Amino acid sequence: MKTASQLRKLADGSRLVRVTFAGTDFQLREGGNLAAEMLAAGIGPFRYTPVSGAPRNPYCMMGACFDCLVEIDGVIRQACMMEVREGLSISRPAAGEAEHD
Repeated sequence: MKTASQLRKLADGSRLVRVTFAGTDFQLREGGNLAAEMLAAGIGPFRYTPVSGAPRNPYCMMGACFDCLVEIDGVIRQACMMEVREGLSISRPAAGEAEHD
C-alpha cells in the first residue's frame, strides 16, 4: 500500500529535471539531495535486502547505514550522498550486491 509522502519540497527556484527510477520518469529538483528528492516524490522502496527481501529506504541520510543504495549507470551508490542531475538512470540494485548491513 503506497501512502502520500510526508516530505514536502521547498520552493527555492531550483529547476526540475527528469530522472528515471525503475523505468518511470520523475521530475526532481536539480542539485537537491537524491535520497531526499526521491522520498519527497514518493519513490520507494529504494532496494530489497538479499536475505529476507525486506524493503529498504533511507534511514540515516548521512552515508552511514547503506539502506539507500541504488544503482546509477551500472554503479551502486548511496543516494543520500548524491545530487540530482538531469538524466540520471536509477534502478534498484540486484539483491545481494554491495550489501553493507
